[in-house]
Amino acid sequence: MRKQKKEDDNLKGTLYMTFSVGAVIVILWVYCFDLFMGRM
Repeated sequence: MRKQKKEDDNLKGTLYMTFSVGAVIVILWVYCFDLFMGRM
């Protein structure tokens, strides 16, 4: 039972890191798009 709990914690951390990396990518994309539109 203890081993199952450790695996769940690991997957939860992986999910949080995936969302964090995705948020950074979206923020950078929006910034670059805004910069591109500002120069047109």
